[in-house]
Amino acid sequence: MIQFLLNQELRSEHALDPNLTVLNYLREHLGKSGTKEGCASGDCGACTVVVGELHTDERGTEKIRYRSLNSCLTFVSSLHGKQLISVEDLKHQGQLHSVQQAMVECHGSQCGFCTPGFVMSLFALQKNSDAADSAKAHEALAGNLCRCTGYRPILAAAEQACCNKPQDQFDSRETQTIARLKSIAPTQTGELNSGDKRCLVPLTVADLADLYDAYPQARLLAGGTDLALEVTQFHRTLPVMIYVGNIEAMKRIETFDDRLEIGAATALSDCYSALHHEYPDFGDLLHRFASLQIRNQGTLGGNIGNASPIGDSPPLLIALGAQIVLCKGNVRRTLALEDYFIDYRVTARQDSEFIEKIIVPKGHALFRAYKVSKRLDDDISAVCAAFNLKLDNGVISDARVAFGGMAATPKRAKHCETVLIGATWNSATVEKACAALAEDFTPLSDFRASKEYRLLSAQNLLRKYFIELQTPHIETRVTAYV
Repeated sequence: MIQFLLNQELRSEHALDPNLTVLNYLREHLGKSGTKEGCASGDCGACTVVVGELHTDERGTEKIRYRSLNSCLTFVSSLHGKQLISVEDLKHQGQLHSVQQAMVECHGSQCGFCTPGFVMSLFALQKNSDAADSAKAHEALAGNLCRCTGYRPILAAAEQACCNKPQDQFDSRETQTIARLKSIAPTQTGELNSGDKRCLVPLTVADLADLYDAYPQARLLAGGTDLALEVTQFHRTLPVMIYVGNIEAMKRIETFDDRLEIGAATALSDCYSALHHEYPDFGDLLHRFASLQIRNQGTLGGNIGNASPIGDSPPLLIALGAQIVLCKGNVRRTLALEDYFIDYRVTARQDSEFIEKIIVPKGHALFRAYKVSKRLDDDISAVCAAFNLKLDNGVISDARVAFGGMAATPKRAKHCETVLIGATWNSATVEKACAALAEDFTPLSDFRASKEYRLLSAQNLLRKYFIELQTPHIETRVTAYV
């Protein structure tokens, strides 16, 4: 059985199809049709809902953290112990919520199909901001598409809703909601079981290891932003899933003198602060990782584990010399991330083995990262590049250069590195290294970019890196190319 709050209503479910998304649960099982399906792939934001969960802030205060999510990519099992809020829950005692009222007064709704998703993103923004500056509003709304091109009034609604925001029913009920969430906090492995399909929800790493050993055919579910597409886009059935999002030990970020250790189930939005503090380019790239809804769901471990050749984080982590800790039963092994990727979607992971955490070394001052995509926000890389050099008196003593989108796996450019190591850091060396990239990669052409464009972009990014290190006042990193 799983339990969660539907606004303030306690829901206990045990026989639901574990392949059921929150979107279809709301629309088909509860008759709540305000949440819309626009794409079923997490690209348009029409299905946005907000999930609240207990969170202890930096001052030790227990609060409810509200996050926007794409309900089309969220399986119901991930709601265990949380609060689900849909657009129907905002109106209170016959009065529109302040974000809804702002949309009305600023004329933010046109055809109206996308409006519920915008409203829910604005609601989460309001809950998480004292004031909506332009950057925060754009970040919160980047994952919501308006096909009527009505963004200006929606941004005006964001400003109105978040400035001098009034108290709402969620604020007045916060103490009560915290108490109710505590009362349903999971204490043992939960389960959804429809007879032929099941999803297990363990609470500890040891329980996960035992369950995965018992069900080696199970699919691990973290954020589900990739896995859910098998159900929503390819109409496949997932007979057994194990949801790892309730394992607190796999959602921790620990800082040591020489490294960061990030739990594999840590949401990308939670990774931002620690990674940006150590490596600003990494943080900047995370801001361009899909949309806020996806970053609130997707995990760093999941972005590695699905072994996509165009995942944004692996090239950066490889360039930093990151390692992963793999767990199978009570046995753990540490593996260099670059050795994890074998071939297209093929990894060094053994049966019943899972990524427990990622180890990111600190102290690489010359690390830089770049992403080339067709649009700035909410887009997949055509090329993702990361460079990490060590210079001693102008001579390159070490070089790690990694790319995504250039091969079947995220991959180091070994020929390029060989040219760089031991050479003087100057434009002549850079040109030789650019030529060597043609030996490292034979990229493919697809709808994102041609092979010629990819190779030229990779070479130009190395040139860009050289220029930036020579003139550090230039702030042009993590750039989109159109």
